[in-house]
Amino acid sequence: MLKLWDNNHDYHSFANSDQVKVTHLSLLLDVDFAAKQLVGQVELQLEFIDKKTTELWLDSRDLLIEVVYGNGEQQLEYSIDKHDVTLGQRLNIQLLPATQSVTIRYRTSVNAQGLQWLTPQQTSGKSLPFLFSQSQPINARSWIPLQDTPKARITFDAVITAPKGMRVVMSALNDAEVELTGQFTFSMEKPMPTHLLAIAVGELAFAKLGARTGVYAEPEIIDSAAIEFEDTESMVEVAESLLGPYPWGRYDMIVLPPSFPFGGMENPRLAFMTPTLIAGDKSLVSTVAHELAHSWTGNLVSNATWRDLWLNEGFTTYFTNRIVEAVYGKEQAELEVVLEHGRLYEAIASTALTAQTLPANMQQQDPNEAFNRFTYDKASMFVHDLERRLGREAFDKFLFQYVQRFAFEAITTETFVSYAKQTLLLEHADKITEAELLEWIYGEGMPSWYAEPTSTSLDKVIMALRAFDDGASAASLMTQGWRVHHWQYFLTHLPEKLSHQALADLDNQFNFTQSTNAEIACDWFRVAIRNEYQVVLEAVAAYLVKIGRGKFVKPLYAELLKAGFEVQATQIYAKAREGYHPSIVVMLDQQLLQ
Repeated sequence: MLKLWDNNHDYHSFANSDQVKVTHLSLLLDVDFAAKQLVGQVELQLEFIDKKTTELWLDSRDLLIEVVYGNGEQQLEYSIDKHDVTLGQRLNIQLLPATQSVTIRYRTSVNAQGLQWLTPQQTSGKSLPFLFSQSQPINARSWIPLQDTPKARITFDAVITAPKGMRVVMSALNDAEVELTGQFTFSMEKPMPTHLLAIAVGELAFAKLGARTGVYAEPEIIDSAAIEFEDTESMVEVAESLLGPYPWGRYDMIVLPPSFPFGGMENPRLAFMTPTLIAGDKSLVSTVAHELAHSWTGNLVSNATWRDLWLNEGFTTYFTNRIVEAVYGKEQAELEVVLEHGRLYEAIASTALTAQTLPANMQQQDPNEAFNRFTYDKASMFVHDLERRLGREAFDKFLFQYVQRFAFEAITTETFVSYAKQTLLLEHADKITEAELLEWIYGEGMPSWYAEPTSTSLDKVIMALRAFDDGASAASLMTQGWRVHHWQYFLTHLPEKLSHQALADLDNQFNFTQSTNAEIACDWFRVAIRNEYQVVLEAVAAYLVKIGRGKFVKPLYAELLKAGFEVQATQIYAKAREGYHPSIVVMLDQQLLQ
């Protein structure tokens, strides 16, 4: 029997946020590197939607709760009365009459999925340990008991104590000049989704990029990070010209150790970045543009549930491309859209995603599964199609008005559809029909009228691919002046089956195995592994031990297993596992330790 889902309900949260909302939280935490725990308390300010509510249901995962107080003084009864492998545990607090705030004293587990504790040896400097969080999608509950749903926007303040000489930064206003005395205070006065709560602690230097932009990183890489990201202020200005004033005051970034599992994370006022973006030629900084774009589409206008993630990622991926076009030119923007399209069709060909709509109907699955190529790239292609149909000027007006209308709100897919019917379909009825809009959003696969993106810049790559397929040597290929994007297209469009001689020819000419560009290296390793070219296995092992970014490690392990290198994959994972983020370990354990 087909289950009817309530699209307004967040099935990945235990919180009763429809009865009582947490509007503000105050954190008081000690960072204990020896025990690998955060220890302290959180005070939650409550707003009652249903005045008769007598219980507060919070999300938690493996938290050690010590005591709960109401209004700071009345001890409250509590229980942990639901347990779920994916969602964690429900913390059920019995409220007394006139309870306006709840204070919870607790400590995190050493196994908190939202925190990674690194030893000094796992950092660049080798002298001090490092801590960083990753709350999205539902890991904030592993380091704070709270209503862990994007529906529940909160403001917060925090006092964090850490070892002297170390710097603490959060998704809030950070002071790069503050003395490293061991105590840090933070404030975020703008309401934000809980999955954007973030903290990092380590030996961190700061480089100013512009009047309101800067980057934190370990001292050993701060200079290279500052050079790589020097265009950030220009990106902010371009973004503002499209969607209005930057709403968060400052846009700082932090480059985390290599174990950070994502390319970037859009935590407001402190976007997290992977060091794999530092390629030395600014070829991968579209991720910086992506996280910046989230400041409007994702942080300002948010998804109400993880089913609606496409509203964040699709519009942001499109918006990223507009920033890249303005800062780095139309050629690079076109190339990146073509590569997006290629990733989408690779996913369609290799997985069951052909049946997925833009709304990720994964209400009974791990919300991490919603982060896929449909959510990002099909959704982006939809937005590009809207621009093509309406014309850029008319579409920009629609996008601007949409963001302003829903600023600081969390919306569902159906909210967007309703808004589009009232605006887009009325004002541009001659350019897009309701049926076409609904086919993009609720239809499976790609619409029949969809036209693939193209770039004349790829003509030279296509010629080289044909020549190589016809037997030309790697040395004879005309590759002068190729960008990273050209090389990515070349590698991902090589024939499925290649001889070891052909692979050796390519590697001898272009030195792919030793590439310092993480994207190119990963694409090359996938080609080599697929063709059982064992020469690369030592380099693959070094790569997988050094880098923890899910975009790279997950497909490489999958390729190793598929190609019959189960023993090697298991051996590599045994060495690398300790350095991976807990959220990646959960997924890879299922793949490699069964």
